[in-house]
Amino acid sequence: MWSIEDTEFMSRAIKLARRGLYTTRPNPCVGCVITLDDQILGEGFHIRAGGPHAEVHALAMATQRADGLADLKGATAYVTLEPCSHYGRTPPCAEALIKHGISRVVVAVEDPNPRVSGRGINMLKDAGIKVDVGLLGDEAAQINPGFMKRMQSALPWVTVKLAASLDGKTALSNGASKWITGPESRRDVQRLRARSCALVTGIETVLLDDPSLNVRHSELGLLAQQVDADSLLQPLRVILDSRARLTSSAKLFAITSPILLVSCVDYPQAEQDTWPEHVSGLTLASDNDGRVELTALFSHLGKTCNSVLIEAGATLAGSVISHNHADELILYQAMKLLGANGRNLISLPDYTDMADIPSVELIDERKLGDDTRLTLKIRS
Repeated sequence: MWSIEDTEFMSRAIKLARRGLYTTRPNPCVGCVITLDDQILGEGFHIRAGGPHAEVHALAMATQRADGLADLKGATAYVTLEPCSHYGRTPPCAEALIKHGISRVVVAVEDPNPRVSGRGINMLKDAGIKVDVGLLGDEAAQINPGFMKRMQSALPWVTVKLAASLDGKTALSNGASKWITGPESRRDVQRLRARSCALVTGIETVLLDDPSLNVRHSELGLLAQQVDADSLLQPLRVILDSRARLTSSAKLFAITSPILLVSCVDYPQAEQDTWPEHVSGLTLASDNDGRVELTALFSHLGKTCNSVLIEAGATLAGSVISHNHADELILYQAMKLLGANGRNLISLPDYTDMADIPSVELIDERKLGDDTRLTLKIRS
């Protein structure tokens, strides 16, 4: 069904889509390539939410190269995600493709957004455009796991980030942990944060380490040359503080990107009065252990967040995993041994049956300096 040229052009569209990984959220990353007689006439990607979609950028380039002709009869558009069919902050892309006379549209994956979900494809077909769906669909969907999941379940994609020694420890028995991993891994974590809509940690981590929990542009390595500091999106910093202990003296308050303090009791009004404008609170029910109920937390975050990164201690990380909220684990493993009394990586239940233990699948393994980064999918 698919020609060599089809695969080549869709591969190019997927490569373009990835260029929006750090700037498009909460919108999906989308790439588009427009060809005529197997030659690229225009291409583009979705840069940021509220801005022109990938198809619009590609059509603008194509019409310019075609001597300004609005009618691109005979041209094919390769799009990584079904063209939108509704009016939002921008007009429908399906409509734009129709108006420009595109003859064929190749779609990698159907949009799971209920506002689109086949409507864009049907709009194109009703206009007499040939539409083919499914080319490199799995690869295209993997660019936007959070968007795909949230549109289907109203829940975000949850990644648990871990860093440990070869013997599975995160710190020495006295709490010393800087630095287990090397600078390459720490730069990679900055990029991971930059791709995430929200970063979640627990109050104990904040009280112990007093972290900033932001993305530091200067620590992004080569990515800093591709994404300027003003375009970089900071994740929502979410602090789980069930007993409302955090005060505005914490370092993270000084950085003016959004913070959400989640507790099981209301913060004292006198404390709330000291919060900067970028700080807000949310009160949720507690679980049996008196901690923030995680199902309610992820349901709340799923209203606006495609992807959530958990950077926390052993208790919270273990709870997210054991309660089946984690979609993937990213483990940075250092070539160090911290000893039997070092602090453990994850706090999980005392399983008594092998059938009950979490099942993981290795998706990717790569070297980062002296460290190894493992990406693991949690099997349901």
